[in-house]
Amino acid sequence: MPRPAVNDLIAFLAVARAQSFTKAAGKLGVSQSALSHTIRGLEERLGLRLLTRTTRSVAPTEAGERLLVSIGPRLDEIESELAALSAFREKPAGTIRINAGEHAADAVLWPALQKLLPDYPDINVEIIVDYGLTDIVAERYDAGVRLGEQVAKDMIAVRIGPDMRMAVVGAPAYFDTRPKPLTPQDLTDHNCINLRLPTYGSVYAWEFEKDGRELRVRVEGQLVFNNIALRLNAVLAGMGLAYMPENLVEAPLADGRLVRVLEDWCLPFSGYHLYYPSRRHTSPAFALLVDALRYRA
Repeated sequence: MPRPAVNDLIAFLAVARAQSFTKAAGKLGVSQSALSHTIRGLEERLGLRLLTRTTRSVAPTEAGERLLVSIGPRLDEIESELAALSAFREKPAGTIRINAGEHAADAVLWPALQKLLPDYPDINVEIIVDYGLTDIVAERYDAGVRLGEQVAKDMIAVRIGPDMRMAVVGAPAYFDTRPKPLTPQDLTDHNCINLRLPTYGSVYAWEFEKDGRELRVRVEGQLVFNNIALRLNAVLAGMGLAYMPENLVEAPLADGRLVRVLEDWCLPFSGYHLYYPSRRHTSPAFALLVDALRYRA
């Protein structure tokens, strides 16, 4: 039996993991037709069908699943070891892929990268903004950024930000015609600007805590967004109340464009952590990034 080329196996892994020729082609930087041709050639050489294709999905066959489970970790280890060879270069180099939420990317990752990257032109960083709590191992990310309590136990976690607080805010014009809520339950009488997250499948329930009592309130309103900028624009325009990270509304609160309510119900919680697999062999470039991001109180 002819031996499959390593590139063919890498192509198969990309499609099997993404369960999509389109997404895999984008990650590999090749055309969808070329990728499909590569997979067909691999299946012909092996004499086995590795992927089941329909008009809507792609999934590994039993043989494909066995190949995915057996060779996937090995090729990942090879790639990691090759990346580690950058230690023999005069300057750290390589590409680091990070999965993070929008707020973490903007508030924590970007300030650190602005300081780090100008001194290390051979380090490349790719940040994918995603609210879905992606499996960073399956999607071949080097690391992810999430709130402390969301980090899986089998990961190495490095604190990269201080404790956080949320804030319920509204524009002064909004409160001209509505009373300020005194308890989280009062929010049911307000026009609230909602956030939809893929991990919840529905709009995000606002979370509160006071005197050991925790509440999750599902609010309603005319507007639902899946990003921060639009929610901030909407609340500044007086379209309703918003539940936002405190640091994002400090300036409009200070200059009077926004008013804060329910502050005593918004307690601090664990901030952002960078996390990555415990078995990962860290390259000098990755070690530099971790050190640049590490939170120092």
